[in-house]
Amino acid sequence: MIFAVRRIALPLLLTSLALTASVRLAAGYKKPAPTLTQMDEHKRAVHALNRLTFGPRPGDVQKVMDIGVDKWIELQLNPKKIDDGALESRLAPFRTFRMDTREIVENFPPPQLIKQVMNGRQSLPSDPTRRAVYQAQIERQEQKQERKQESGKNPPDATASNAVDAPAVDAANKQARLGDEERAQRREARMFADLTVEELLNLPPDQRVKRVLKMAPEEQRILAASLKGGRGNDFMEGMSPQQKETLMALNNPQQVIVSELVQGKLLRAIYSERQLDEVMTDFWFNHFNIFIGKGPDHYMITSYERDVIRQHALGKFEDLLLATAKSPAMLFYLDNWLSIGPNSDIATGAPKNPHRGYRRHRFPNYPRRASVQKAKGKRSSGLNENYGRELMELHTLGVNGGYSQKDVTEVARVFTGWTIDQPQQGGGFKFEERMHDHGDKIVLGHRIKDNGEKEGREVLHLLAHHRATAKFICTKLAMRFVSDNPPQALVDHISQTFLKKNGDIREVLRTLFRSPEFWSSDNYRAKVKTPLEFVVSAVRATGGEVSDATPLANQLNNMGMPLYGMQPPTGYSMKAETWVNSAALLGRMNFALALSAGKLRGVQADTQPILSANPAPTDPQQVLAVMENSLLAGDISKQTHDTISKQMQVPQVTQRRLDDPARPPNLSVIEGLLVGSPEFQRR
Repeated sequence: MIFAVRRIALPLLLTSLALTASVRLAAGYKKPAPTLTQMDEHKRAVHALNRLTFGPRPGDVQKVMDIGVDKWIELQLNPKKIDDGALESRLAPFRTFRMDTREIVENFPPPQLIKQVMNGRQSLPSDPTRRAVYQAQIERQEQKQERKQESGKNPPDATASNAVDAPAVDAANKQARLGDEERAQRREARMFADLTVEELLNLPPDQRVKRVLKMAPEEQRILAASLKGGRGNDFMEGMSPQQKETLMALNNPQQVIVSELVQGKLLRAIYSERQLDEVMTDFWFNHFNIFIGKGPDHYMITSYERDVIRQHALGKFEDLLLATAKSPAMLFYLDNWLSIGPNSDIATGAPKNPHRGYRRHRFPNYPRRASVQKAKGKRSSGLNENYGRELMELHTLGVNGGYSQKDVTEVARVFTGWTIDQPQQGGGFKFEERMHDHGDKIVLGHRIKDNGEKEGREVLHLLAHHRATAKFICTKLAMRFVSDNPPQALVDHISQTFLKKNGDIREVLRTLFRSPEFWSSDNYRAKVKTPLEFVVSAVRATGGEVSDATPLANQLNNMGMPLYGMQPPTGYSMKAETWVNSAALLGRMNFALALSAGKLRGVQADTQPILSANPAPTDPQQVLAVMENSLLAGDISKQTHDTISKQMQVPQVTQRRLDDPARPPNLSVIEGLLVGSPEFQRR
């Protein structure tokens, strides 16, 4: 626990605040129906910032009031009109953001590609930097294979019964000696790596990189493994982004991709001026969830989020739906790329035919593929219903959307043939006619005529314009922006806009933001923040400067919300009941104190801007009042204020010296307690 050593008062305070917050937040999301009492202009600005952004920064409330709340909202609805150059400068070092999937695979090779190089099916790249990455991974694969072979030998026990003959005993002893020698060599290698790091740190960054690239692959691997934590940061100080990526890739190429994805998401959420665009990108990614831990999906997510989700976040829902359906990331995640129709050419074993319109009934005597595979002892690939089910249950109609199991099967048949061209090499969408299930289908009572790829587009159009889809999507939008249990009248109202405007997301949001329900005072600070919203809003509120977002991502892991880490297709819950408990809120309080005290590597909060517009108050109560106004717009309960105020006289909490007559307040502790308060946990 933060500050726990010799500071008993603070842990007790944190536990008390967490328990209090848990009770009050739990009560907050069970509020009665809104009375539609409207807010004043100041609260409207705070409310708009809390709902349309990842949280206000110091000075944001006044800026929004100067522009005008309604004009500011309209500007956020048109993000291309907002200059986001400062963010782009922060993202410039991350090269993977500008690569397509195939380029990412080539620059940061997966194990499958390394095996192809080892087997002679692919050649090593000519570029020396990329070549070094490949060679380091080849070395690692060879060592894996050697260890696997050694472990499979199962040498006899030299101390066993007399049945073990002398040669076997000698062999066992020899292997034991080899094991001791190998451990000794590893210790020596680690010592060598330590000495090498110290030597290389004295060189300029360019010379440092050149020396590393000249090393043997095994030396590179050992060196890269030794550069963890702060030591690695020191070693890479002054290097270009590409040089840093290369050194990281020597140890783990895939980790470079994941690290840049995670850092990019957090930096966008923290620093983008196009905040509503970021909020909606996060919303739609969660709605069309992809799990980063499934096979090559971590290579595909960069393009998925950039070219599919972000590109359509404020566009037409049908366009977004089609883009996700054709995305290799979604096709792989829900296994549709393997789905083969029972009446397809491949399933029936019919020969290839270049003529469009070829059908199995022309070759009725060909055996079905399943029987052929069974005879060969191979597992049969058949119809996969995963995507068809999630398309209707999670992406469009909703669980009570009026579809049947028969509809799921028919939709699955429709999308057979929607696959990936060379998925292990970063290929794109491909429609494979021979995998497609021939024949008409009936979906939700509509006949879908046999028409190849166009069948899928027809079904997506049908679902995108269905009333159940409008209700389901608009309910989720109202949950995100209004309350966990949004009024049915509001859902009906924005659903009408959804249907009337052909699923125009921008128009639906515009209707939502103009509704009296959105501006009801009962909904002010009524939504509990998810861990992502809490962490990002805390950094924004404290004016945090982030040089490395990895520690923030680690905090989210601890809070149960790893980025891109939700395995089921449901995505993360937006409801308070998922996140409200005393243990979780204690973790949030600890994070808040660590952030404000500068205990998170790569993240530096700044308390000075909070007090800069004032005559630098020194009285603890005045400082508390200023910080309450800056961090919470003055929205703090008497209970929270009194709880923190009482602690201002406790040196163990504020960390003030007992012999200091001035007894100045500890700004970071005050800031941390306010950021961890129940009021800050709501938006």
